Amino acid sequence: MKSRVPKVLQTIGGQPMIIHVLDTALQLQPAGIHVVYNPQAPEVQDSCANFDITWASQAEQLGTGHAVQQAMPAIPVESDVLVLYGDIPLLEAGVLKNLVESPPAGIKVLTIDVADPKGYGRIVRDENGNVAGIVEERDATKAQRAITEVNSGIIMATCSVLMSCLENMASDNSQNEYYLTDVISIAYKKGIQTSGVVAPVPTDLEGANDRIQLAELERRYRMKKSTELMQAGVQLADPQRIDIRGSVAAGSDVYIDVNVVLEGEVSLGDGVHIGPGCVLKNCELAAGTRVQAYSVLEGMRSLGACDIGPFARVRPGTELMEGSKVGNFVEIKNTTLGKNSKASHLSYLGDSSIGERVNIGAGTITCNYDGVNKHRTVIEDNVFIGSDTQLVAPVTVGAGSDIGAGSTITKDAPAGQLTISRAKQVTIRSWKRPVKK
Repeated sequence: MKSRVPKVLQTIGGQPMIIHVLDTALQLQPAGIHVVYNPQAPEVQDSCANFDITWASQAEQLGTGHAVQQAMPAIPVESDVLVLYGDIPLLEAGVLKNLVESPPAGIKVLTIDVADPKGYGRIVRDENGNVAGIVEERDATKAQRAITEVNSGIIMATCSVLMSCLENMASDNSQNEYYLTDVISIAYKKGIQTSGVVAPVPTDLEGANDRIQLAELERRYRMKKSTELMQAGVQLADPQRIDIRGSVAAGSDVYIDVNVVLEGEVSLGDGVHIGPGCVLKNCELAAGTRVQAYSVLEGMRSLGACDIGPFARVRPGTELMEGSKVGNFVEIKNTTLGKNSKASHLSYLGDSSIGERVNIGAGTITCNYDGVNKHRTVIEDNVFIGSDTQLVAPVTVGAGSDIGAGSTITKDAPAGQLTISRAKQVTIRSWKRPVKK
């Protein structure tokens, strides 16, 4: 990867690869999850803080077999052990379930059949179809290199069988490492039943060893998520130009234009329309909501059909009521915008409670921060705020009142009245514009 970031923390769909693998493992409802890690990369542990994991340190990097050995002492001897890899993010739980539920054997290995087996360990079977061993490409003969059934690296075994085979590993190979793949041939020679289960989609078991392979995994992940959305009834302008970096729940007749990014938990009600170039993170949009081009939404929700954008910035804690509008170049944060209220352009609304049928003129600012603390602005129903107004919080603007354009409001404005705060306009008749020397 040519990166300071450990490989398993390289991201697919906005999540580290190891998180995808752990999420898949949890779907099997295991009795425990054990992760082998390099103690020189503690950030791996930090990234998995939300999971219940038993950690096993591998101080010396002596191969995959050696890595599994580090985890075995903490695993109950009566357990079945499924070995996964932290850099195979597209692996489906159904594939693993098929391996788990396949006919019992001392050791089972998940295999894939590929057109080009270059770089993979080859599966060597005997005349009865049992897996006699796995030969790494660098150690394979010419005949063995022609085999197209290859090792995925994923094995399942009873704990006792796995431990006994791990004890017999040797490092007499070109890398001087202890290969986990050797446990298959060791078990076979011990007379322990070995079997191979072929995965249906080879590409789902591919990992990433460089940026090119990582980009290919990202492309397939994107298409997988796009397909799921379309199968759920979402219309995508171009399935190859949407990025889904989390989970998306969508109603019927949802339309998503090109170059949209969806992150975290996103919920889209019936008939929601997302314009091109938008970014949504942890958002909940009610039915009929329309988000125009190049808007960025995070941690907000609409509670009825409303209009957002284009070029709007809606920040966490914002709630938009039915019929409300957040227009172009409006930033709104931690604010409730009431029914049929509008901020159509060029405004900042922060830490505000805005009632129904309020008009926010262009250039309006709620001055909510005094340098230390945040203060709240309250604008009651049926208020008209003139353009280029500053509302210095904490302040309340009473129902039905008007604020004259260009005002700086530092005190509560009474209901039903016009409040204006302007400097007197003066013309300096003797004024002469400076001339460049």
